[in-house]
Amino acid sequence: MGTFNRRRYRAFAPVHKPDRRWPNRRMHHAPVWTSVDLRDGNQALVSPMSVEQKLRMFDLLVRMGFREIEVGFPAASHPDFDFVRRIIEEDRIPEQVTIQVLTQAREALIDRTYEALKGVRRAIVHVYNSTNPAQREQVFGLDREGIKAIAVRGAEWVKAGAVRYPETEWVFQYSPESFSATEPDYAVEICEAVNAVWRPDQGQAVILNLPATVESSMPNVFADQIEWFCDHLRGREHVKISVHNHNDRGCAVAAAELAVLAGADRVEGTLFGNGERTGNMDVLTMAMNLYSQGIDPQLDMSMGTEIADIYTTCTGMAVPPRHPWFGGLVYTAFSGSHQDAIRKGMHHRRGREDAVWEVPYLPIDPADLGRRYEEVVRINSQSGKGGVAHVLERDYGISLPRWLAQDFSAVVQATSEQETGEVSSAQIFDLFESHYCHTSEDWHLRRYRLSREGEQVAATVVVGPEPRPHILQGKGSGAVGALVDALIQSWGVRAEVEQFDQHALGSGTSARAMACVRVSVDHGRATSAVAFGEDTTEAALQAVLNAIGRSAEKNNAWSTSVERRVR
Repeated sequence: MGTFNRRRYRAFAPVHKPDRRWPNRRMHHAPVWTSVDLRDGNQALVSPMSVEQKLRMFDLLVRMGFREIEVGFPAASHPDFDFVRRIIEEDRIPEQVTIQVLTQAREALIDRTYEALKGVRRAIVHVYNSTNPAQREQVFGLDREGIKAIAVRGAEWVKAGAVRYPETEWVFQYSPESFSATEPDYAVEICEAVNAVWRPDQGQAVILNLPATVESSMPNVFADQIEWFCDHLRGREHVKISVHNHNDRGCAVAAAELAVLAGADRVEGTLFGNGERTGNMDVLTMAMNLYSQGIDPQLDMSMGTEIADIYTTCTGMAVPPRHPWFGGLVYTAFSGSHQDAIRKGMHHRRGREDAVWEVPYLPIDPADLGRRYEEVVRINSQSGKGGVAHVLERDYGISLPRWLAQDFSAVVQATSEQETGEVSSAQIFDLFESHYCHTSEDWHLRRYRLSREGEQVAATVVVGPEPRPHILQGKGSGAVGALVDALIQSWGVRAEVEQFDQHALGSGTSARAMACVRVSVDHGRATSAVAFGEDTTEAALQAVLNAIGRSAEKNNAWSTSVERRVR
């Protein structure tokens, strides 16, 4: 086991809360969303965003519908300060959007923060200091009273700074950083001390932001902490409770969702969960989770591909292909059984597009995020007949009968196994044509004539290359039967049609009809073939000829004899 020693760690101590109520609640509306991409997300990048990249990201967040956007830590760096000044001076902040800035609880930094915000219509000044035992003891060397004094002085400086800029509508926000690792009673105590300075009960807008700076517990424990805090905070009705979850355990979205059930009004997070260590709470995932339950997420995510592209361009971070909702492969099915179910589910919805969405393996309609159905079913060696049939129907308007879909899927699977990868839509169509449609010119239908003689159909079929094609004549119950009889009469080729399907085609191919046949010749192994034609009769006759020709190519024992008779 080496140095892997679990005894160095202890279990997170849960809150004693036998009266928890949040498990019985349901979410009915979205929380207030606050994007921290331009501050928390930006500080976690290997190469922080340039001002131009920040502007592009800011514009995207505005278009998506964010009403609160944390735009930086202007007292900490010149780029952040310059960016804040630029969006204010260039009037880039829409009336419905409130910007937020972060500062530590230090007087000089708070003064510099207000300088950056001069002239803004409305802004949130977000001040924080660390409160958990490890930070108190190891970083600051202070007891609980000493840490509370830092918070109170910070609150006083924030309040005093706002007085100097009365033209702006100010919202104050305080974060007991590492709230989730802070004793619950002390978190309440320090927040009440801040409230005593800001007086939300007298009308000052106040947000208390409760971070899981390092995610250390299960999501249900965090929900207990939030509900306990809300239950014990005096004047709870005068403040907004916000959460800011990090993703160290991979549970940030779940923790934020449960926190809202537990009483949180507001959620801070980033696009695709970008942030330090394992990242922040992913706003896109949580918002889409709500959307999939019929709840308006209050964010526009219909431009899903554009969101991912701008995010990647501005941050240099890739979107994982299996990212929930937005990953490149999340609406893709390779499994044969999945593909078959999706295909049937989509067929079931035809003409019922306004009905409640219930398609197997697709929790939402990919089109809602700007995704194409081409991305839903893709083919590799794990795919089955349903997926192959779906691709042909989706991209080329070709509907295969079940027996032919089963036959063709084996062809595609063999190709995929040989190439050890995905088979594209174009490759599938090429395989289909070469395997079923192509045959020697000797079997090409030139023209035909049908006439009714009593209960039978008489057929004259002209086959083969010019200038000396062959004329076949026969009779049968239909056109195909007459051709089979003509093959016997002219060349002694005994063809038995085992399977036959034909139908008119829609858009997606230049032909207007398609016929599929499975034919055995002289009691040999059956051969499948397909043909397209201007009408169903032409397609049917050519399909039989294709099957005969393909059978001749595969069966040397009789092909020489047939070719001799044909010539």
